[in-house]
Amino acid sequence: MTYEETLQYLFTSTPVYQHSGAAAYKPGLDTSRALDDYLGNPHRAYQTIHVAGTNGKGSTSHLLAAILQEAGYKVGLYTSPHLVDFRERIRLNGKVIPKEYVIDFVEQFRPAFEPLQPSFFELTSTMAFAYFRDCGVDYAVIEVGLGGRLDSTNIITPILSIITNISKDHTQFLGNTLEAIAAEKSGIIKLDVPVVIGDVEKESIMQVFREKAKAESAPLYASTEIAPLLHCELGADNLWHYQTKTYGELTGELGGIVQARNTATVLTAVGVLQEKGTSIPTEAVRNAFARVVELTGLMGRWQTIHAAPRVVCDTGHNTGGWEFLSRQLANEVNRYHTLRMIVGMVNDKDIDGVLSMMPKDATYYFTQASVSRALPAEEFAEKAHVHGLKGRTYPNVASAVRSALQESSAEDFVFIGGSTFIVADAYPLFSK
Repeated sequence: MTYEETLQYLFTSTPVYQHSGAAAYKPGLDTSRALDDYLGNPHRAYQTIHVAGTNGKGSTSHLLAAILQEAGYKVGLYTSPHLVDFRERIRLNGKVIPKEYVIDFVEQFRPAFEPLQPSFFELTSTMAFAYFRDCGVDYAVIEVGLGGRLDSTNIITPILSIITNISKDHTQFLGNTLEAIAAEKSGIIKLDVPVVIGDVEKESIMQVFREKAKAESAPLYASTEIAPLLHCELGADNLWHYQTKTYGELTGELGGIVQARNTATVLTAVGVLQEKGTSIPTEAVRNAFARVVELTGLMGRWQTIHAAPRVVCDTGHNTGGWEFLSRQLANEVNRYHTLRMIVGMVNDKDIDGVLSMMPKDATYYFTQASVSRALPAEEFAEKAHVHGLKGRTYPNVASAVRSALQESSAEDFVFIGGSTFIVADAYPLFSK
């Protein structure tokens, strides 16, 4: 098979949550364990760090991978979803998995895994674990797909677990309260394995984590209590400048107000890794924060993808993410003439909750992504109008982008987001 034929097989022969949502969700670890056993338990060949959370787990995972890379280790990174190419999900020292490995893996093991009827995510996770073993990685940073307790990645026993934060998302699977969602995500806490808790200040949620950690004899480190950041501010260079307890001043390449919270989580995690014997020089931390996009290929986190007009994309897609995005957009008010918003969402999110946080003083381009879960642009626009948001509808992201750019002056600001899949459709239009 060619690479394109292999992807077609993966996307059509296994249920893909990215495309079809609930129909592809397959809770439980039996299939993942069976696949893992068949391949000789590849994840046991290296040390792993497991990252869960509603928001921030992608940035946190990439930052940790960059830090370990800069410390001289061979590092695997497994994240989801991808924006442009499937191979973004599986990286070795920032480089995507080769097409040939994807093709060979599917061709070689297809007869074995087909009777198990794995989901797309189960099969992709197994491929990542095997690739990292075959490459001889020292560490692999593994991002949870959905939840934690029943996620396919939860077959690993890491040296460190991280839970970045808790807000409402995927409530149809994880529960309707923050405490229920926290209980599901606490499922990655393992016996005697330290756990870092990130941006969590609500005591009832912390109590869920404390009880689980106590039951597992897992040392718990709360970044809000350790407080590794002394001060942070956004510079005129559009970069974050952090004053830290341990590393002096760090310059953060990742944009967005939320990155201060992620930075506190990452620095807490680095401290725990050092306690456990991982050598991480100060310079590795500084270099990783300053060059994380280059080192790991991270995309779509308050990322400027065009200069004049300035176009920024962000994959924030739930109320937890938009608590920060709404503040970020408000902070930009003195930097542009007109704010133009190219937005769309998928149908299983808290759409009204997110719309209530979007700025009213903006020109909207309502659209829909090229996935079956996308909320139709007309329906999305109707919901937006209830919240006082005005604009026109577009059948696809490309037409919305084209119209927004044609109508913009160099002094305008164009935001693209509302869904990971809106950003995924927009990104190639600019990367060309």
